[in-house]
Amino acid sequence: MSKRDYYEVLGVSKNASEAEIKKAYRQMAIKYHPDKNPDDKAAEEKFKEAAEAYEVLSNPEKKQRYDQFGHAGVGGNGGFGGGGMNMDDIFSQFGDIFGGHFGGSFGGGFGGSRGGKRVRKGTNLRIKVKLTLEDIVNGVQKKIKVNKLVNAEGVTLKTCTSCNGAGQVTRIANTILGQMQTSSPCPSCGGDGKMIDKKPANADHDGLIRKEELITIDIPAGVEDGMQLSVTGKGNAGPKDGIPGDLIVLVEEIPHEKIKRDGTNLLYDHYLSFCDAALGTSAEIPTVTGKVKITIEPGTQSGKVLRLKGKGVPNIHGYGTGDFLIYVNIWTPQKLSKEEKAILEKLKDAENFKPNPTSKDKGFFERMKDYFN
Repeated sequence: MSKRDYYEVLGVSKNASEAEIKKAYRQMAIKYHPDKNPDDKAAEEKFKEAAEAYEVLSNPEKKQRYDQFGHAGVGGNGGFGGGGMNMDDIFSQFGDIFGGHFGGSFGGGFGGSRGGKRVRKGTNLRIKVKLTLEDIVNGVQKKIKVNKLVNAEGVTLKTCTSCNGAGQVTRIANTILGQMQTSSPCPSCGGDGKMIDKKPANADHDGLIRKEELITIDIPAGVEDGMQLSVTGKGNAGPKDGIPGDLIVLVEEIPHEKIKRDGTNLLYDHYLSFCDAALGTSAEIPTVTGKVKITIEPGTQSGKVLRLKGKGVPNIHGYGTGDFLIYVNIWTPQKLSKEEKAILEKLKDAENFKPNPTSKDKGFFERMKDYFN
């Protein structure tokens, strides 16, 4: 099922300010918060949907990619974050959204996680994937080896004895106004509520080791050079049963030998001899999806643009496919034999060999204007 537009989810316009986006999300999240809607699956899904929309639109870089490429630019299609956000993602990432609206039952809102304990998220990983034009037109599945941090086998956790698993310590101080109670993250466990009990010798202080993992990435058709895609949960592991980070995939397009790309259109230069242009001929054109036979009409002029509709690059938003444009170029011989020169000398003054453009004959720029309009 396709995702809804993030602006539609939050009920804001594309020109909404950061404050307007935050306000809209807060209203949605309060309305569908699990505390207000216990055991309501529909409300829970709306709660997650709103959090996912806010996670993108509140981040300037992600918002820019979303505005340009839609869901695919921020992990919305083709395996890139298609599973959405879970509750641990939400409670660990967003802070100070609710203030005291829910009385601290979630540790002061989304500041850390449930019950005041912090759920740590692993760091993101970044890789570059080189794609051919064929990969981009058809979409492709890539298997990539990634060196990442994972939880070591044999790691056991125990409840922090300093905070008894709460993740926070409470202090009471006597003041002239009476007793004041303050809470802060536990210094012993760092707010996790857990501590490493046992770990293998090769693991770091968080119980993580480096390991190579083979990750399958489904790249949708229509991506562009420089585009970043996000694979949710495939980054470094989160310490102490935390949330794994994401894998950020940077797309690098390998230039094609003969075909140029212009957005969703593909451009190809086809060269003709003068005789073929005058008499007409047929030719095989190497498109990305295979060779296509075209007909060159007699009297074809240099600069003519032939269009193969729908043979270009799919639009990444799903709005159709571009065209394959063939630019006809008349090849002028650079070396001639005496016999060839003699033939051309006889022909050059012939009436049909003199340039005689009519009002129906359009120059290159006029033809291109007609095409794009």
